[in-house]
Amino acid sequence: MSFTYTQLKSAIQDYTDYDETTFVTNLPVFIRQAEERILKNVQLSFFRKNQSGTFSSSDKYLNCPDDFLAPYSLSFVDSSSNHVFLEFKDPDFVQTMNPNGATTGSPRFYAQFNVDNFIIGPTPDSSYAVELHYFYRPASLTAGADSGTTWLSDNADVALLYGSLLEAYIYMKGEPDLLALYDKRFMEALAQLKMFGEAKETTDEYMSGKVIRQKQ
Repeated sequence: MSFTYTQLKSAIQDYTDYDETTFVTNLPVFIRQAEERILKNVQLSFFRKNQSGTFSSSDKYLNCPDDFLAPYSLSFVDSSSNHVFLEFKDPDFVQTMNPNGATTGSPRFYAQFNVDNFIIGPTPDSSYAVELHYFYRPASLTAGADSGTTWLSDNADVALLYGSLLEAYIYMKGEPDLLALYDKRFMEALAQLKMFGEAKETTDEYMSGKVIRQKQ
């Protein structure tokens, strides 16, 4: 099963049996909050992205992509055409090992300096081609057309539904028993999604054997 944007909004209203005007107005908010819960709790390859660019010679900073959340890896192509992966460190470490930003060399380390920039150490001595592999924020289901879908609405529909219902029922200040039920169903769906994203999606049975989870 999957949801279009319209179908998910209708399902939330059907489950809650509530159509008060401000509640309906906030349906996109409930969906975005559910997406955020999933995004921050499960590692999925769907949330990974690659972007190519270049270091600027003698510039110790590298801009983060607009949709950047966290890094997976940063590499550059050196003068021998080898891919060199930088080590991720704390910004203080990078600045301590290269206190004079004017001192250039072959980059070895990087850190998140602020929300918009990485800091590189040593400062690149050439305009190397660079590739960033990172965790990004995908477009919300609410950003598209009513008939539109996303990876989550197609492949994580149960988690998205119960996450949205949980947020909707919190807004309604609903009965604790039903709120607990929505939370339980959401956590069950989240656990299944984690099994897929953090185990099945990252191994194959031929090399690693079957994915086993602890019995409840």
